[in-house]
Amino acid sequence: MLEQEQIEILEPFVTANKQQLIKEVLARRTRYFTVVLEDIYKPHNASAVIRTCECLGVQDVHVIENVEEYHVNPYVVRGASQWLNVQHYKERGNNTVDCLQSLKKDGYQIVATSVGEDAVSLDDFQLTQKSAFVFGNEHSGVSKEVLDYADIKLKVPMFGFTESYNLSVSAAIILNQARLQIEKSLINWHLSEPEMEELKLVWYKEIVKNSDIILRNALP
Repeated sequence: MLEQEQIEILEPFVTANKQQLIKEVLARRTRYFTVVLEDIYKPHNASAVIRTCECLGVQDVHVIENVEEYHVNPYVVRGASQWLNVQHYKERGNNTVDCLQSLKKDGYQIVATSVGEDAVSLDDFQLTQKSAFVFGNEHSGVSKEVLDYADIKLKVPMFGFTESYNLSVSAAIILNQARLQIEKSLINWHLSEPEMEELKLVWYKEIVKNSDIILRNALP
């Protein structure tokens, strides 16, 4: 059954207000920039970043699990993950290269968050091409593999004695800045029509109780 046919079958079970909200959210969703989380060991930190991504319209999150396995913290993520595409990389001992190579193949530049001397300040960073922002482990930051693959190293300006921001705070600052930049730009950062249709169907299935049964019963 085609996506549009499934949408038409499920739509009567979705309230008019929810249909309008989905339309508005889809119009603001983007894959122009994405987020990579590498070996985050505190579930509440990773969950907070995922929640921030959803709030800022970032559709895809890539979770690398070389050592640390990610588990959703439901009290922090507040259901945000159900509206996103969260891709896990955990098939090998070191999955970082697989993730970064895949992103580069899809046209993303790799932006490694770093506190190093050679990192560009967020104040000077211009989002002019598809970018994957990589956030690393709470203690050691991103791995050497990320730094080797990075097209840009990026740091958030700091004005106090503390060496770094909390992971989720750093992500929120960077992603909010990225969002503001694309909103003011002439870049085509929107999803394509087929991408919107695909997501609409996924979300309808999330919203409609027993959607699989409804669709199955609608088959000729």
